[in-house]
Amino acid sequence: MIRKTMTVLALGLAMTAAGANLALAQSAAAKAAVDAGKASGTVGEQADGYLGIVSGGDAALRAAVAEINTGRTAAYKDIAAKTGVTPEAAGQATAKQLYAKVGPGQYWKPLDGGWVKK
Repeated sequence: MIRKTMTVLALGLAMTAAGANLALAQSAAAKAAVDAGKASGTVGEQADGYLGIVSGGDAALRAAVAEINTGRTAAYKDIAAKTGVTPEAAGQATAKQLYAKVGPGQYWKPLDGGWVKK
């Protein structure tokens, strides 16, 4: 029980640090493109901790999403190594924090469903 509690606490601290790592793992141009995509309903957050294309999107937007997702993959692997969880668990835990930041009218994709407008 104590070990599980310590793991959860460590994961929580790592998730806080992940926010900073996620921000550093992207260019300003990619962030701007994705922010615009979120506002227009073209890009959404997913429950696995990654961005996804809701619909449409040109090659530049898809490249921006891929760039940010590559950075997130690296951050989740780092968190997993530090906390003893899988990268998938780290991504899903981060997704819970990202969901809180999804604005009204933006899209979210649960693990077991399609895109939902918040």
